[in-house]
Amino acid sequence: MYQINKIHTSTFLALLFHVSGLIGILFSPYKDWFINNTPLNLLVMFALLIWNQPKINRSLIGFSVIAFSTGMITEIIGVNTGLLFGNYTYGSVMGIKVGGVPLLIGLNWFIVVFCCVVIMEQMHQWVKDKYETMGQPAMSVKLEHMSIIIDGAMMATFFDWIMEPVAIKLGFWQWHSGAIPFYNYCCWFFISAALIALSRKIAFPKRNDFAVHLLIIQALFFLTLRIFL
Repeated sequence: MYQINKIHTSTFLALLFHVSGLIGILFSPYKDWFINNTPLNLLVMFALLIWNQPKINRSLIGFSVIAFSTGMITEIIGVNTGLLFGNYTYGSVMGIKVGGVPLLIGLNWFIVVFCCVVIMEQMHQWVKDKYETMGQPAMSVKLEHMSIIIDGAMMATFFDWIMEPVAIKLGFWQWHSGAIPFYNYCCWFFISAALIALSRKIAFPKRNDFAVHLLIIQALFFLTLRIFL
């Protein structure tokens, strides 16, 4: 019962923050205030995600550090060389930067990839349970492994596709060419696929119901802004 209340409370707070942000950005004279408080929103969502994690062990901490570091390193390479993602520059909205990349971008990489890992693992477990109920042969371990990696990476890349135009309008970052390069999405796919593949080799609980809710809420938030902003 406590876990259910925890999830409900977290989901309510996530909805409150994101709906308030939508109203503030789209309909109020305080648009800049809501945009400038994006870092607070991201930090609160991270805290709620960790609060809802059934067990925090060394493996989870290790994966979070690797995901954060991978996000930061690849983005620093991208910002300073254009070899990854393309030629772009971060604005000041996201706060403190290292090598031209806000630290919160590394945190965002962890949140997005972690949510995709949890969703894919839970979806595949649901499919396996259905197969067993129907008396059908289960998917091979190798096929399941590849499916989780590819499907999870596609989900992460699709989330970035939804977010990109909105992030540009809100001043999070800017592409030098003015257009979002397809190469950006290629990098998102392969980097997130590598992190998801790594997560499958690391033993930490991959069931976090709030992670499912959070990614859906964030995707709807950016999709709404993409349509109406």
